[in-house]
Amino acid sequence: MRIGEIAALVGVTSRAVRHYHHIGLLPEPRRRANGYRVYGLRDAVLLARIRRLSELGLSLEEVRDVLADDAGRELAEVLEELDADLARQEREIQRRRSVLAGLLAGPLTPDAPLSPALAELLEAAPATPSPAAAKDREHLALLDTAAGGDALYAALRPLAEDPAVLPLYERLDALAGAEADDPRIAALAHDLAAAVPDEVLAAIPEAGPVVTGFEQALLDDYPPAQAEVVRRVMRELTARMSRRRA
Repeated sequence: MRIGEIAALVGVTSRAVRHYHHIGLLPEPRRRANGYRVYGLRDAVLLARIRRLSELGLSLEEVRDVLADDAGRELAEVLEELDADLARQEREIQRRRSVLAGLLAGPLTPDAPLSPALAELLEAAPATPSPAAAKDREHLALLDTAAGGDALYAALRPLAEDPAVLPLYERLDALAGAEADDPRIAALAHDLAAAVPDEVLAAIPEAGPVVTGFEQALLDDYPPAQAEVVRRVMRELTARMSRRRA
């Protein structure tokens, strides 16, 4: 059989056969004097097995491991791992469908899609035209599912519903065109940090994914005076968390 014939017999492409040769998964057969490869029945059997294993979801490296074990013990182990991985994917798909169901059940907001817990938190917050408040919503949406989850959002609920927070946002908005040495910065940073209850700090995981450059990117999202306020707030909250966990 020529390469096109064995490919058609097994149901793969000639390109796939050549790729399997290239990576050493399928041994190259002998060539005739004219340079054409000649495939036999055993080549077709091996190629068919490669196709079946690939269709099960195994990577080509896993297929190689299976083929290297004549007794088939490796195959059983790999299939068990594959089954567990598919189960994890199934659970994740169900979680995503649950989120979608929640979105479809209610009015879609500009922040969507969000986790149900964050959507509930933002809905509880009073409406405000504050640009700083809108930026906070954007940042929470960015960090959704990665910043502590439902426990953090539950801890933030009293803060979000506290009417005393709105004047703080207004003071932050007032610094939009100010310089980084504005005399209002220190007092506002202190008041903002003081407004964050200990329950919020306790809900932040001690160890979480660290995104290189995120803090600087966050500060760059603000004009100079507001960025200095945010920098001081983060520094003060970090010191409070360190004291709590010492």
